[in-house]
Amino acid sequence: MLIVKNIRLSRILRNTWQIDLIMIFSCTGAYLTRAFLIKHNFVVPSIIPTVLGTAIAFFIGFNNNQAYDRWWEARKIWGALVNDSRSWARSVITYISQNEISNQEFKALTDRMVRRHIGFLYALKAKLRDAVDENYQQYLDEADLKEINLHSNVHNAILTLQSRDLQQLSKDGLIDGFRFMELNKLLVNFSDHMGRAERIKNTVFPTTYNYFTKVFIWLFVVSLTLVISHEAGVWAIFIGWLVGFVFVSTQINGMSLIDPFENNSSSVPLNQITRTIEINLLEMIGAEKIPAPVKPINDEYIL
Repeated sequence: MLIVKNIRLSRILRNTWQIDLIMIFSCTGAYLTRAFLIKHNFVVPSIIPTVLGTAIAFFIGFNNNQAYDRWWEARKIWGALVNDSRSWARSVITYISQNEISNQEFKALTDRMVRRHIGFLYALKAKLRDAVDENYQQYLDEADLKEINLHSNVHNAILTLQSRDLQQLSKDGLIDGFRFMELNKLLVNFSDHMGRAERIKNTVFPTTYNYFTKVFIWLFVVSLTLVISHEAGVWAIFIGWLVGFVFVSTQINGMSLIDPFENNSSSVPLNQITRTIEINLLEMIGAEKIPAPVKPINDEYIL
């Protein structure tokens, strides 16, 4: 996620230089076509770029709005995971009765359930980013690892282990019915957050939206260059590119938000969020080794 208020021109050009070259060649071709082929035979009506520009503005506005909705929903999901994760750790620590077990057994039980949840977060993050991230393994014991290796959905398997332990706590009388329901509600919330995130990840943004917008921008740039070339001369190439650059940059800005879980500067900062939860939960159980917060890259963005 970008954290700077002003975007560097170098970043913009780095993301658009290929399309810029295509537009420059297209504008040059349009100018030469009019100058040497159709100058005395045909006049391109100015209504064409006018109508195309209006239509493209609607297309880009709609696409960017839908893309931002996907990004914002993803951010809300992980914001909810932050809140529910803290509630889970606090509830595990305070709800489980210490009257029936020793302090050592209580410490081991709460540590296991809290650390296992951190493993759930890392496993979910890795799945959403299509990455091989084995950080979750350090928060699971050998028995847990042996069981979840039988599942293709690791984070869902971890929730199953949590639910099983919760049921055992209720059976052993370490939590009453009300506290069991509250803890189980949090597990249901984790499953809901997981499902919503997977829905965004697995739902492809309609390809035709992006494709036709690119085609229409190209047609607009070419027609605009043809129309203004008789007045601007060779400068029509630069003007056509400049106007097209505005449309292309706006469209690329929106498309960068389509997949909010990608590991890039525009995505939801899953590394930072997961690390924040990890730090909070480890502090709550009194862990000795606390990892450092995730730092911004070049003071520009955070992953």
